Amino acid sequence: MWQEYLYPESVREAVDLLAEWVGQARLVAGGTDLVLQLRRGERQTACLIDVSRITEMCGIGEADGAITVGAAVTHARVAASPLIRRAAPVLAQAASEVGSPEIRNVATIGGNVVNAQPAADTALALLALEAEAEVVGVVGARWVPLLDLYRGAGRSAVDSTVEVVRGFRFRVPAGRAGSAYRRLGKCKSIALPVLCAATLVRLEADRVVSAAISLGPVAPRPFRAAEAERWLAGRPATAETVRQAAALAQDEAQPRDSLLRCAREYRQAMVGVLVQSTLEQALAAAGGAP
Repeated sequence: MWQEYLYPESVREAVDLLAEWVGQARLVAGGTDLVLQLRRGERQTACLIDVSRITEMCGIGEADGAITVGAAVTHARVAASPLIRRAAPVLAQAASEVGSPEIRNVATIGGNVVNAQPAADTALALLALEAEAEVVGVVGARWVPLLDLYRGAGRSAVDSTVEVVRGFRFRVPAGRAGSAYRRLGKCKSIALPVLCAATLVRLEADRVVSAAISLGPVAPRPFRAAEAERWLAGRPATAETVRQAAALAQDEAQPRDSLLRCAREYRQAMVGVLVQSTLEQALAAAGGAP
């Protein structure tokens, strides 16, 4: 286990501490995944640098049509935020599905993304919102598309021994927009999800202007059903349109057999069910026919 536990007061101080420990320190916030990994010997570190008290990583705000969410914000705060519930309900819904109330009160949205699991609830919602992440290192800060943070299942492009994810940002969906999130699991909390879907649509004159469909785990990274999204653009907001888009998304998805998450055939069939359900809810929320 670790020998030092430090509380930096800023992101800059956290980055400097990481540099001082030369790869022997690791960031922690809620610790709901990391502490278990350390106890099982899956990860090793001499020092934990706790970023949960850094003010610049703990805010939720809106400016110039964009919403920012600090990486150290807990899922409970995201789920309860009036701003998120109004402007990005898909993210609030996804955050409310994470674990149990005890986990949601300490686990952070940054940890949910950096842990790099393809079915992370808030990561799928952020992907549907086309969010970016701000990554800070010794050479400065950069904004990167959310999907660029993933190298594979459980493999993050962010090295938490040298870099800090400060937060996330996304544009508020314009016009008539609606979104929805659904998780399919063997029980409501704790258990790994069998399948998750996050959907966001924009309408104009009862036609779909654009759509985002995020799925997991159907690939090594969170997955966007790009063919179904392209097909939806310009189509009328009807039940038949929804059914055909769900079938396209089902064909795109490539889940694998899993002892923990059920057979591939079942999960692929359920892609169509969840996409149809979330599209119907999203269109209804945007004032469309379904």
